[in-house]
Parts: sequence; structure tokens; C-alpha cells
Amino acid sequence: RAFQGDSTVEGLREDLANRLWSLFQRTSTQEWPWFEDSVTYCNARLSQALIVSGTRMHRTEIVDAGLRSLDWLVSLQVSHDGDFAPIGCNGFLSRGGAAAAFDQQPVEACTVTSACLTAHGITGDARWMVSASSAFEWFLGQNSLQQWLYDASTGGCCDGLHAERRNRNQGAESTLSFLLALAEMRTVHPTVIQPERALAFPLTT
Repeated sequence: RAFQGDSTVEGLREDLANRLWSLFQRTSTQEWPWFEDSVTYCNARLSQALIVSGTRMHRTEIVDAGLRSLDWLVSLQVSHDGDFAPIGCNGFLSRGGAAAAFDQQPVEACTVTSACLTAHGITGDARWMVSASSAFEWFLGQNSLQQWLYDASTGGCCDGLHAERRNRNQGAESTLSFLLALAEMRTVHPTVIQPERALAFPLTT
């Protein structure tokens, strides 16, 4: 949006979007609608890139690929209790294999929240808002261990979820992941943080 009308930037966007779409076309199948033979890190950004770029380029086939891959990714990341459960970094997921349950990373909750909000904005389909909310609530205890990753006493976010505990370190990537997800959720749902979940400091979005 910032460079709308700049032919150089728009040409670069088209080139990159076509490359990503080509990867999806070459690798995806009915059972594996993905861009490569593994699902690893910041996964939802790939789908989101197609949804955003395809929309700006008026390419419905690219948007559809983004939505299809995101729908599949979301379906993989649900616990037995129905909570968001991102693919873990201790093994990730390879085609034909099982997804690693842990360690679950804040960046995955952030990117799924963002991508689903984008999908909702494009399609108007309420189920994407449900998926975005589920991913965001992962930070607030709706996860495999029912433990908060966001720490209201510091304003930080724990670095991940192990099989038996939180990683209590609060690094920059994790904290920014929470704050980015919070900022995006607030654009569509200003009361997403209730009084009992108040931030330790004011956040301007």
C-alpha cells in the first residue's frame, strides 16, 4: 500500500508472488497443500503473502492458494482440547510424518493470528476470526499447558512452551510477537484484553 503506483515495487511484488505461487503449484497435493516438503518456521506468513499480494494484484488464483494453504495449516495446529497448538520446533513437520508437539513458539501464534485476520478481512468469513482469536488466546493460557505466556508483571512474553513448562526467558522476538498480535487484534476487536488481563503498561496502536 505504501508504494502503490510505483512500477518498480509493483513489479517486484508480482515477481515474488509468482515465485511463491509457483512453489505452491509444484509441491502441493490434495493432502499436502503446502509450499515445500516441510512445515517449519513462521509458516503462516507464506499463506498471508499470497492472500495479500494476490488481492492487490487482482489474481484470484493466488488468493485461493493462500487461503487453501492457510486453512490446511490452521487445521493441523489444534490440540485434542480444541486449543491452538502450533507445530513445535523440535522436529517441525515433514511430509508423511507427524508434527512435533513442542517446543511451541510465540512467533507461530503471532503469524497465524495475523494471517487469519487478513483472511477474514478479505473474505468476511467469520471462521477466520475464530481461528485468529484461538491463536491469540494461546498467549493468554488457552494452550496445551493452560499457562500464560504473556507476563503482565513485566510486559514481556515467555520464549515458548515446552512439554512440561513455559520457557521463562522473555526475549525480544517473543515479546514483539505478542505485541504485534495484540495490536492487530485490537484493530478489529478493541476489547480483546479484558480488565483482568490488563497490560502492565499502556500500548498505543
